[in-house]
Amino acid sequence: MPSEATYRQSGGTKPQALEVLHRVFGYDAFRGEQAAIIEHLVAGGDALVLMPTGGGKSLCYQIPALCRDGAGIVISPLIALIQDQVAALEEAGVRAAGLHSGLTPQEQRDILRALVEGDLDLLYVAPERVNTPSFLDALDHARIALFAIDEAHCVSQWGHDFRPDYRQLDILHERFAWVPRVALTATADPPTREDIVRQLKLDRARVFSTSFDRPNITYRVVAKREPKKQILAFIKDDHAEDAGIIYCMTRKKVDDMAAWLTDQGIPALPYHAGLSADVRAANQARFIREEGLVMVATIAFGMGIDKPNVRFVAHLDLPKSIEAYYQETGRAGRDGLPATAWMAYGLADVVFQRQRMMQSTAPEEHKRRERVKLDAMLAYCETAECRRRFLLRQFDEHRAEPCGNCDICHEPVVTWDATEAAQKAMSAIYRTGERFGVEYLLDILRGNGTDKAKDNGHDRLKTFGCGKDMSNDEWRSIFRQLLAQGFVSVDVEGFGGLTLTESARPVLLNGESLRLRKDPVKASRKADVSTSRGRTVKFFGADADLFKLLKEWRLAAARDHGVPPYVILHDATLIEIVEDRPMTLDQLGRMPGIGSRKLERYGEDLLAILKDHRAAA
Repeated sequence: MPSEATYRQSGGTKPQALEVLHRVFGYDAFRGEQAAIIEHLVAGGDALVLMPTGGGKSLCYQIPALCRDGAGIVISPLIALIQDQVAALEEAGVRAAGLHSGLTPQEQRDILRALVEGDLDLLYVAPERVNTPSFLDALDHARIALFAIDEAHCVSQWGHDFRPDYRQLDILHERFAWVPRVALTATADPPTREDIVRQLKLDRARVFSTSFDRPNITYRVVAKREPKKQILAFIKDDHAEDAGIIYCMTRKKVDDMAAWLTDQGIPALPYHAGLSADVRAANQARFIREEGLVMVATIAFGMGIDKPNVRFVAHLDLPKSIEAYYQETGRAGRDGLPATAWMAYGLADVVFQRQRMMQSTAPEEHKRRERVKLDAMLAYCETAECRRRFLLRQFDEHRAEPCGNCDICHEPVVTWDATEAAQKAMSAIYRTGERFGVEYLLDILRGNGTDKAKDNGHDRLKTFGCGKDMSNDEWRSIFRQLLAQGFVSVDVEGFGGLTLTESARPVLLNGESLRLRKDPVKASRKADVSTSRGRTVKFFGADADLFKLLKEWRLAAARDHGVPPYVILHDATLIEIVEDRPMTLDQLGRMPGIGSRKLERYGEDLLAILKDHRAAA
């Protein structure tokens, strides 16, 4: 086994890191805290890195692995992510490999042999393989530059993607104490961060907490009315021909929505655990390797999806926590170009999540934490303040000014004195025996003399018809907010009827003032891209023609190499080429994202496309 002294490094590493950044990855400068993180790791320190999706976490361990002696070992939770990362590194000329269950035993042995013989710069491995005797034996005989634990929130029981295999990664500290370790995550609230440090024994690690803000993402929440029509209008109006992800709660809804969108002319694929492994793999591969596809999925889809040009993430059902929501919306706009996080949220979502929470058989402490997280999610949907400010506050980040790039900033929320209306709604619940659902209560308030109301004698109640002056949608909004704010609860013992909580008493009996938000009649449209970080990919005339030619070339090159198009070049790089029109290899090499290997491999082809386009203009 190599000794601790083997791993000691000398100073003066920053120029080397910058040289690797430019030569291998094609960028001239680090972003944010990247330089400090990389310098700390190259020097042999441990780190916990909290950085939003799309913030450049991968470079924070890839570059130190290339600067230090030995191979970087990256623990990653999904085969798809491992394969994408390895493909991208190989395209950049890095000796990388992935060790996972999709390989034959001989392929796995060959990779371990390459690790021991020093023929790898980076090795990606699934967490369940770390504790296997063959892997630990290989580590004992290899030179290891560092250990990187990606998606580190998976180690925490309070995290939204808890995975038991991550709990065993403390063996890396116990067995290789002198090798630097870095744990990285895009979404971790304070309890999850503390749990990561404790479980991975990172007590002495330096914590790097960058801003969680994703300024290129526009956040929008709309009242759910006709979700199919709403999502179709959103896609056609704002994201026609764009790649996107739509999350639904159930497998049936996923299948139904994917089929319906396809019928409406939107190319869509389903993804959920009820599909066969082959179908899931095929659909995921198509989404990654093709342009303009929409993936309709349960939360089984997403972690490890490295596709940078996902232009929107939509939720048709309420996520269970801000942490899960932020992780899922973070899959949009990883390239820094404008993207949208859109959610349709309705009364049924609140009822369902409350029922799920109260019926849970989890330990009381876990249920308490889940209730707190759900309350925060509901509060986000109902907030009257800037959504970005609200979101960032959940991660202990406080923004002084509104963002100017969410629906509430575009169209400020109107609140109103809803005391009398709330009293009517609460009275309808109480007078009908606290055992009916919202739709029945709407009939009572609106004075609809249904057979059920007559049979129960509720058409003779004082409350019957007292709410004729308001529409069904307005009453649904009131009930939804009463549920979200805890004035009303769901009876999980019976048939899901609404019941009053103790919090309702001051409003119902004492007339305590209550203000609620009004749902906009029409959801605000997305902001002009000039208000978002990054630039739009919309071109016109000759620029549009050139951009199309470059994308067609990229797709063909990707198919030839068996990799996703973005592994060849990102959209942002193609945009730079269209705008700058480089005429020589030296000029082309200055484009961000074109390192020396890609310049050598693709430079002449790109210059030929540019030359032909100039000649045809």
